Amino acid sequence: MSADTFTTAIFLITAVVAAAVLINAIFPVVYQMAGTFSSSTHASDVRLRTDFVVVATFASSSTYSAQVFMKNVGSQSISINEIGSSDVIFGPVGTVKRLDLLISTPPPPDGKWTYTLSDLNRNNYWDPGETLEIDATNQNHGQGWGPGTMMYFQFILPNGVSRSSQFTSS
Repeated sequence: MSADTFTTAIFLITAVVAAAVLINAIFPVVYQMAGTFSSSTHASDVRLRTDFVVVATFASSSTYSAQVFMKNVGSQSISINEIGSSDVIFGPVGTVKRLDLLISTPPPPDGKWTYTLSDLNRNNYWDPGETLEIDATNQNHGQGWGPGTMMYFQFILPNGVSRSSQFTSS
């Protein structure tokens, strides 16, 4: 009888130790997965609440430049740092290129873009309802430019939300 009790006690101790080892091995993985899921959910939420539309465009074949006006129609405010980290792709259809941001007043030199934010409450955010003006220049060595040329413009935020527009130059 004492042999059976001793064997049962050893099995019980082994089971408790095995359970403790299993919990110590699995708990950090579950915790990490929960953090990853939470972070992923937050990023998706921000992307879903971020929305803007191109409301007006103008391209001049004489200055190789464009003005594009966009309105924040989402519920997410966009910081000026995010605007500055955004990508602008612009040019005649078929010969577009990515332009670099230039912190100055319009008009920008070739291959550059600038922005003007109608920051109504002066909080350095592109808030819902506010308008962002992009001025972009892409001389493209004069190739493909002329009155009536089909132009392509795309604005891409760092979180991947983008809008594009095609329009003709004057």
